[in-house]
Amino acid sequence: MTAGAEHIRGRTWHGRRGAIANAFSYGVDFVLLEPEAPRLPALLSHNRFNLWAVHDRHHGGARGAGEGAAWVRRQLAAHGHPDPEEARIELLTQPSFLGLHFNPVSFWLIWHAGALNAVIAEVNNTMGDRHSYFCARPGFAPIRPRDEITATKIFHVSPFQDTRGTYRFHFRVTDRRIAIRIALEDGAGGVLATLNGARRPATPRSLLGAALRRPMGSGRVVALILWQALKLWAKGARFRRRPAPPAEEISS
Repeated sequence: MTAGAEHIRGRTWHGRRGAIANAFSYGVDFVLLEPEAPRLPALLSHNRFNLWAVHDRHHGGARGAGEGAAWVRRQLAAHGHPDPEEARIELLTQPSFLGLHFNPVSFWLIWHAGALNAVIAEVNNTMGDRHSYFCARPGFAPIRPRDEITATKIFHVSPFQDTRGTYRFHFRVTDRRIAIRIALEDGAGGVLATLNGARRPATPRSLLGAALRRPMGSGRVVALILWQALKLWAKGARFRRRPAPPAEEISS
């Protein structure tokens, strides 16, 4: 783990199984930083406008009115973490690009006594809703790559999927690489999503390269989501209306 922000030039893969299958893979640019003690290079800012930026209001709590790491510490205390005030909190997210922001999923990584012992997966849909899933082992034991953490799906993500099933999370976070695997078992074939990328320091050069390589940031993400939705519709996938979001903002 580096002292400053990191640029994860990664790749995501998403595959829907079952009667109407669909899969895609594309490059993504994430950053990893400590929002409470950010040491950021030029072109990346915390809570102010820049080419790339991470804002507390976009993370932790209600969408658009987030509280950042303060919200995470409250969730740790509510879930019985042994030392929520001393835990080190990192945020893995796709930053805003010139003020444009949308993130299908971000991850809060919580470290204690040198080990990863909790992850909060912060999920957003394109309809303005958010829900977070709290992932931890019993007693907040260290999360190892082979460990599987489950959560019940209660949040509507795609209009072509039912709001049901079980998520199975795997987190592999080493000094060199981040690999996250999320499998959904829903009785209809399920979905598998992965994120993989090497950990490198974020530098002005790497951030400028990301802007040139994959311009428009979250605008590009939304366009890719809509394109895949169009492909599913063309294949005959059934459209589901958006249900009311869950009353609770976090579950496990």
